Amino acid sequence: MKISIITACYCSVETIEQTIQSVLGQTYGDVEYIVVDGGSDDGTVDVIREYEAKFQGRMRWISGLDEGMYDAINKGIRMATGEVIGILNADDFLLDDGVLERMAQAFLHPSSDGKRVDAVYADIRFVKEAETLEALRNAQVLRYYSARRWKPWMLRWGYMPPHPGVYIRRDAYEQFGVYKLGYHIAADYELVIRFLRKNRVSMRYLDVCAVGMRIGGKSTKNWKSTLLLNREIARGNRENGYFCYLPMLVPKYLFKIFEFIVPMTYHILRDRKGGGTCGLC
Repeated sequence: MKISIITACYCSVETIEQTIQSVLGQTYGDVEYIVVDGGSDDGTVDVIREYEAKFQGRMRWISGLDEGMYDAINKGIRMATGEVIGILNADDFLLDDGVLERMAQAFLHPSSDGKRVDAVYADIRFVKEAETLEALRNAQVLRYYSARRWKPWMLRWGYMPPHPGVYIRRDAYEQFGVYKLGYHIAADYELVIRFLRKNRVSMRYLDVCAVGMRIGGKSTKNWKSTLLLNREIARGNRENGYFCYLPMLVPKYLFKIFEFIVPMTYHILRDRKGGGTCGLC
């Protein structure tokens, strides 16, 4: 089973090398890597070219103007030939070299009711900035985003499985569509509603931490972006037939506190034991 990983980027020279390296080092052999660049002029394309040969024909990329991140991802989806598609942002990275091996196994085994698994979702973690992939993978955990207890009905209340940890079969995109370009921040949220709740795609939770992310991002840049995010979440629910308005999304921020408390607790326990890794994943 081939897995297509798509990275959309624009002027990402400071981070994209670690992203590419995390895909290149995967032990799972049947991987197609697609990079869609928005016309960068900061050296990003030079990094992409440098690594292209190292993938030995398993990497394809394009560079040119687009209509934003979701348009770039859609281009990547149309280029993909793998049975399964994963989205890896240009400042994110796969947490170890066996992530795609475990993803593939999760898709290959039928669900408890005997159905083919069409979507797999896993945990992610936010880490302190570091300069190398190895350092990032071992960096201090600042926030742990778990999908263990997530259920589709929670989408109406602002809860979704972490998008970088969601892998979906390509034929689901062919059947239910790609990312909607009318969204600035939450097209991924709308797509998850459309796929996992409205159309009830068969899914499985994979109990691993799959992706590392740096703190920051478009959706949490400031209060205006947070407000826009929540408005688009409400809109995504309504467009798919689920009643939702802004006050319903407020309680999720209380539960997000636990995402910061969990890594803090692990680090306290680690320090008491005299060092070592935090053991979150």
